[in-house]
Amino acid sequence: MAENPQRIDQQTIFNGRVFDVRVDTLLTADGRRYTREIVQHPGAVAIVPIDAEDNVLMVRQYRHAVGQSLLEIPAGVVESGESPDDTAQRELQEEIGFATRNLRALGGVYSSPGFCDELLYLYIARDLIASRLPGDEDEDISVERIPMSNVDRLIRLGEIQDAKSVAGLLMARYLFAQ
Repeated sequence: MAENPQRIDQQTIFNGRVFDVRVDTLLTADGRRYTREIVQHPGAVAIVPIDAEDNVLMVRQYRHAVGQSLLEIPAGVVESGESPDDTAQRELQEEIGFATRNLRALGGVYSSPGFCDELLYLYIARDLIASRLPGDEDEDISVERIPMSNVDRLIRLGEIQDAKSVAGLLMARYLFAQ
């Protein structure tokens, strides 16, 4: 396996509310230089909440970057000083109006490691209990109950296109089948 390149320079070019952007200059073992733009993200959680009737509670919301509303599992950014488990509970309450007595980690996935360091912590939540927190001001979310048995078909048909949702749902379905 080739030796990892050495970072010889790093410049932050943007500091934002949700993420920062830096440009790294790298040097390979054979002397080649190149740059990479990196989105630095604090990490996020995504949760597959399943109710007592084996429905997944999903959210539909407009995503400006892609110009359409997407069907997604609840998710959100890990705030400073907050654990991913705490973020998962908060996001469930903000987005679908439930907390959980049974939160189980499914693992983590990188959202797009070619340019971003965001790690998404994936969870499955059972034993849901009504508990609402105010949502973010800029979110216009509707909650949809999707039978777990329909998940594969909706992914196949392109009704669920969001990568974190596809990964979380497939991981949860795998556990669900056991």
